[in-house]
Amino acid sequence: MLKRVFVAPDPGRGRLRFAARAVLGIGLAVVVCGLAGHSLAGAVTGGLAALLALFTVADPTVRGQAVTTALLPAVGIPVLAAAAELHDVPVARDLAFLAVVGAGVYARRWGPRGHSLGVFAFMTFFVAQFLHATPDRLPELYAAVLLSVLTAAVVRFGAWCYERRLPPAAAPAPPAGTGLTRVTTRQAVQATAGAGFALLVGQLVSGERWYWAVGATWWIFVNTASRGETLVRGFRRVLGTVIGICLGFLVAVPVHGAPVPTAVLVAVAVFGIFYTAAVSYTWMMLWVTLLAELLYGLLGVLSPGLLALRLTETGVGALGAALAVLLVLPVTTHATTDAWIQRALRCVHSCTAEAAARLAGSATADPAPRVAELEQLLGRVRLSVAPLVHPLNPMPARKARARRVLALLDDCAREIRGLVAVAADPEASHDARLAAACWRVEAAVEALTAGRAEPVLRPAEAPAEPALAHLHGLERALAELAEPLRTPSGSRLVGA
Repeated sequence: MLKRVFVAPDPGRGRLRFAARAVLGIGLAVVVCGLAGHSLAGAVTGGLAALLALFTVADPTVRGQAVTTALLPAVGIPVLAAAAELHDVPVARDLAFLAVVGAGVYARRWGPRGHSLGVFAFMTFFVAQFLHATPDRLPELYAAVLLSVLTAAVVRFGAWCYERRLPPAAAPAPPAGTGLTRVTTRQAVQATAGAGFALLVGQLVSGERWYWAVGATWWIFVNTASRGETLVRGFRRVLGTVIGICLGFLVAVPVHGAPVPTAVLVAVAVFGIFYTAAVSYTWMMLWVTLLAELLYGLLGVLSPGLLALRLTETGVGALGAALAVLLVLPVTTHATTDAWIQRALRCVHSCTAEAAARLAGSATADPAPRVAELEQLLGRVRLSVAPLVHPLNPMPARKARARRVLALLDDCAREIRGLVAVAADPEASHDARLAAACWRVEAAVEALTAGRAEPVLRPAEAPAEPALAHLHGLERALAELAEPLRTPSGSRLVGA
């Protein structure tokens, strides 16, 4: 876990800039709220709104990110109003919270924008419970949300918009389907059921902090697509919470809400959340837990008993998520992993075809967007396969085969990148053997995605010509993939 954070590659220092900009944007938003005369509750609300605006908005283009950011208050303010108005009507409040959970997850069917707006809606309702918001405080909270989102937008799109210098990020579309065959629909039902369990049991544990359990269930469902992914994420959330609570005893409890050291530690925690999110959910949860502890210290209610209660409520939320994915319309790791692997293999073929066309002299062929898409798809494959390669997986043979598949897919990506680099050279010449090699790649991909049992022929030794060398390396990787992707009966890796 330590290695994943401190040795993980950071191309272009993207994670470092992402985290540093978050500290600047959130800090400035809190200062603006303070200058506007807002109370501590208003500053906390504003800081959270800025955090979400900088963290969750992930549209492929800067223009799309700006539009989504502008839409956040339009979603958050009505939800905030509903949460405050229903504060003294527990049954209606709980039903409204579950409705927000279901709608927030279902919104993921519309891609990154739907995901961002769903998260913002949920967290707005959540922070209303955190601060015990009542109708008389709504004007201040509205202003805090608007000011903070505006401040975050100024920092993100004006002062430090490093994304303008980067190519648009590829965002693979979620798996298709209709009705209950659509993954996002099934997950919306699961998340609502899990949150309902967490809400009921969480209130039995604590009538005041029950929303922690619902929050744990919600965040376990974020960025997951199968029961295996959800269970692994639940384990990591509990582990991160435990480590964060231990750190809180050493840091947050002794500080006890002192303004200056708390502000410094909050900045460190925010940086940690943004810097580690891409590489370790456990580490991210450690920093989230520490941030919550520091905020409770500012509110004057932090105590060892409160930390123990947070751990208990987190466990309740994780249990709710686990029961939901196991018992309610389960989405198997088999189906999800198989779908992402097939999409990655088809993208390998598309990259090869575009690069070959570029080498053949086509002025319109551009393999770069396909390569970016392949990287995103491989990220989804790694996330989907994570339950199979997890240290707690009791099936070593299946774990070894899953690791082999990941290694060979990485080999494919490396050869594709090399081939595209050659194709980008204007002096690269076309070799007549490229067409035959590309045809063999196409046949290999078709055999793997169709699950056909016939072996994929290995190519001869790669020639010195760079493009052909990469194509032959790609053929070898695809040929070797045939074994771990199929069992002797012809089923795929995840069905073994």
